[in-house]
Amino acid sequence: MTEMNENPLDLLPEVLLGASAVLGLLLGAWLPRRRQWLTGALAAAACTAGIAAAAVAAAAAPMAAFDGAFAVDPVTATARVVILGGTLLVLVLGRTAYRADPRETEFYVLLQLAALGALLLAGAQDLLLLAAAYLLASVPSYTLAGFRKDGPGTEAALKYYVVGALLGVMMLTGITVLFAAGRATAYPALAESLATAPTGLVAAGVVGLLAGVLFKAGGVPCHFWVPDAVQGSTPAVAAFLATLPKIGALAALHRLAAVPLSATDVPWPALIAVLATASMTLGNLAAFFQSDVKRLLAYSTISQVGYLLIPIAVTGRSDQAQPALLYYLAGYALTNLGAFAVVCALPRARTLDDYRGLLRRQPALALSLVVCLLGLLGTPPTAVFLGKLQVFTAAVDGGYTWLAVVAAVNTVASLFYYLRWVQPAVAGADAGADAGAGADAGAARTLTVRRPAALLACAAAAASVVLGIAGGPVLDLLGGPLVR
Repeated sequence: MTEMNENPLDLLPEVLLGASAVLGLLLGAWLPRRRQWLTGALAAAACTAGIAAAAVAAAAAPMAAFDGAFAVDPVTATARVVILGGTLLVLVLGRTAYRADPRETEFYVLLQLAALGALLLAGAQDLLLLAAAYLLASVPSYTLAGFRKDGPGTEAALKYYVVGALLGVMMLTGITVLFAAGRATAYPALAESLATAPTGLVAAGVVGLLAGVLFKAGGVPCHFWVPDAVQGSTPAVAAFLATLPKIGALAALHRLAAVPLSATDVPWPALIAVLATASMTLGNLAAFFQSDVKRLLAYSTISQVGYLLIPIAVTGRSDQAQPALLYYLAGYALTNLGAFAVVCALPRARTLDDYRGLLRRQPALALSLVVCLLGLLGTPPTAVFLGKLQVFTAAVDGGYTWLAVVAAVNTVASLFYYLRWVQPAVAGADAGADAGAGADAGAARTLTVRRPAALLACAAAAASVVLGIAGGPVLDLLGGPLVR
């Protein structure tokens, strides 16, 4: 009988989140409906404690836990803070929407389990753990997408599940092929064995593996679920699906590129560069003429994945790739959740025209929306601006100047559809508002404001600016070595 010498405290943030989900499920079975908020408070406490534990662990030297299956390094630390912080924000957004709902506890539990899967994706150092994390991040998300049990929600969950199941099978096939090629599942062992493995076999495994990871990230060509799932979900769930799983998936893809794939002859950097170009371009083109705000943000997230894939394409070629990726992930998550918080604050405003005159009626909320949308564009001094600047620098430094040019062109192009939302929000009421009942009705819809979500939107917008201004010290913390 072998002795288990591993320390569960190495995975303390993940343990706290998992334990909170299990305990919350048990509590929800006994608590009356009016007190189910206690499970949400427990989840918020677990996220807060997890962030503190992640900060403490980040100060230590990088290490591998549980026989090397899980890495604790700057990538994991950043993903922990961003995912747990984002989950905390979504818990606040969902609290208003699901207060006293018969399934309120289920929302909190499913959210925690999906976030736990994203955390494990970010730290996975073994293909088997990567597959398990993919399933844990996916299955609760399918349920969250259809949580309303109405027509759009059911359609969203079905499309999300079908695409996820198909690409999950492709991912498992890719893992099997890579195991056949490298005779191992641990990343360090694969880094040695794949260097001498048949190139065709490794290429087939990489393509299958990319299918699953890109599905969680929402990148082209695995993006088809994103607009329907985001539009059909409740705003709080849409905020989660469009933001936090991407953090774990892109962190996992960076780790794959930096360790097991680093010495192979497969031209994976060129493949990632092509996928980045396709994600940026197709996401922007599809967003141009959207009128539904959630659908517009959904296509915006697809284009953002394209920018986030750029530093992954130059992993190993530029020392700035890792800090650029991690900083952009943090800035994007904060800014995108801020934009969705505005959507949550105005539950009856579903189209761009419903936001007309928002500046006059809710000036703080309108300014938060402007900051978040222009932040997603990459306007200084927001965090995404500095993140894009770092990404472009890494691309040029890594020999992909053409990719930086494509990204810059797409950034300018995206200004069009962000301004289509900003313009009615900061403009006055329609000229014919007094004579047109339809305009009056649209204006009235914006008056229903959920205060907690509105305050959260203002806080996220302000934090995005603060992070952009304080970007230098933060970037210095993100460039540490990976576990290899």
